Amino acid sequence: MENDLINGYRNFLKDTIRKQIDFSQTDQSKGIDAPPIQKPYSVNQKIIALPPQKEWTSIKDFQLCSAFQNRRSRRQYNNTPIQLDELSFLLWSTQGLRHHVHFGSALRMVPSAGCRHSFETYLLLLNVTGVNEGIYRYLPVEHSLLVESVQHGLSKKITEASFGQSFIGKAAVVFIWATIPYRMEWRYDIAAHRVIAIDAGHVCQNLYLACEVIEAGTCAIAAFDQEKMDQLLGIDGNDEFVFYMAPVGKIS
Repeated sequence: MENDLINGYRNFLKDTIRKQIDFSQTDQSKGIDAPPIQKPYSVNQKIIALPPQKEWTSIKDFQLCSAFQNRRSRRQYNNTPIQLDELSFLLWSTQGLRHHVHFGSALRMVPSAGCRHSFETYLLLLNVTGVNEGIYRYLPVEHSLLVESVQHGLSKKITEASFGQSFIGKAAVVFIWATIPYRMEWRYDIAAHRVIAIDAGHVCQNLYLACEVIEAGTCAIAAFDQEKMDQLLGIDGNDEFVFYMAPVGKIS
């Protein structure tokens, strides 16, 4: 391994880059409006309202200590579908809003550097009760699903785009988190990218714990074909690109 290259990547993990930034020159300090907390969508797109918390009949009381103890990466799923209220619970747990502050920020169920929350949650729904197979996007403001594309054969496509990891295509739902880096860059400039990576861990750990509540399993995935994944979701690969994903399925 080349020491200079290794050291360069190690420096990415350090916060020394913060000392190189003139924060008076960030877009936030210049008075530029914050990017929206949710990616806009067309008025012609179909929206599916998710069950609110009071209608989560499938969600049972669960001890947090048990979730911590049982949490593990799971790669084997059965054919039991995920219920819509269970999906609602998982989305609320990972990116749901606690309080909508204003146009540019909102408190969520997970922490984020500067309350910037750079992620959009896309979903490949393969086996969800009452919802067609397809690609959807979570709208945290409305707590709803936005229909991006109803299509079949997604199991094969996601397997190919994840370097042949076949268990991903056997899940009921695949959570795919795409980052919009400017949401974080607006405040932190070139220090944004390290904290985007940190934020991803917050989101996925909440998914692990929430899965234990509904007797489901998940496995964090960071190995995938970047270009194929971005193409599958129809995003540009620069201003927005896939960063992390996790299949979810019921377990025996």
